[in-house]
Amino acid sequence: MIFTQPLAFITEFVEQLDQGIRECATNHKLSTIQRYWLSFCLTGILLSNQVCWAGFERVGLGGYQQAALSWMFRQSKILWPLLFHVSIMLILKKYGITEGVLVGDDSDHPRAKVTKRIFAAHKIFDKKTGGWFNGQTVVLLYLVTAKVSLAVGFAFYQPDPAIAAWKIADEALKKQGVKKAARPAKPAPNPAYPSKLDLLIQLLQVFAFYHPTVRVKAVLADALYGSAAWMNRVSVQWPQMQVISQLHKTQKIRFRQREMTVAHYFATYPGVTQTLRFRGGEAITVILGSARLDVNAHQQKRFVVALKYPGEEDARYLVPVRK
Repeated sequence: MIFTQPLAFITEFVEQLDQGIRECATNHKLSTIQRYWLSFCLTGILLSNQVCWAGFERVGLGGYQQAALSWMFRQSKILWPLLFHVSIMLILKKYGITEGVLVGDDSDHPRAKVTKRIFAAHKIFDKKTGGWFNGQTVVLLYLVTAKVSLAVGFAFYQPDPAIAAWKIADEALKKQGVKKAARPAKPAPNPAYPSKLDLLIQLLQVFAFYHPTVRVKAVLADALYGSAAWMNRVSVQWPQMQVISQLHKTQKIRFRQREMTVAHYFATYPGVTQTLRFRGGEAITVILGSARLDVNAHQQKRFVVALKYPGEEDARYLVPVRK
């Protein structure tokens, strides 16, 4: 499809974005040129199904040159974080959304082997092949509601070069049989390279700042974010939320003065069959068990829920926390 002018409903949406920006920050607004450029780009994305300056130029019949589109993106002083969250506000208002569940996760995206101009590209372990690839890692925050699910925050993760170099050297010394006391200590964290856990905390803080009226019922994250420090920090900052993460099946717990893995415990004390509705829809039969256990890594008792879905060999070990 081709176009000569931005679509009317997109132009209207951009006008609403400008109004929202003026209301949130009185010293900021979108200029006439910025509004037209943004409308043109959104129309190009819709009609070409891609984010590509050359593609926008083609479907727009040359109404905006590729170089001009790129220059506006790089040089225009648009307050992008505010623009992003004002657009979220408009969507929430449009659908009458007042509550939901925040879900944190991260995603790896392969890039070319040589990426000198792509931000935060680094060497990433490939879980599928066991090898490595060059790519980007994006930490994402989603708002899941009864009507719609949408991304409400993202940040690029970069590993600390000093810690990465230390890990390589430490592994080499381990293979040589050097004891831990004789090996160099792990470098202190560099604030310029926040961890994935810190990035997700920052995304939660930004969401709470821009959307204080949204009632968040829970914060969900996978086992990577299941550390005691992270879960306790989130539950202290947002005591009204329930924080739910996971334990690895090899996580050590103590039960009646005996130490074992969480998988071993629930194999010894299996759960019961329960019928649940999967995401409010289809009814499915699961195996559900629970216990309050001393989790070694957390140095405290946690309420652990073992949930096994049909067709899965291993259960998921969920840990809900609330202050």
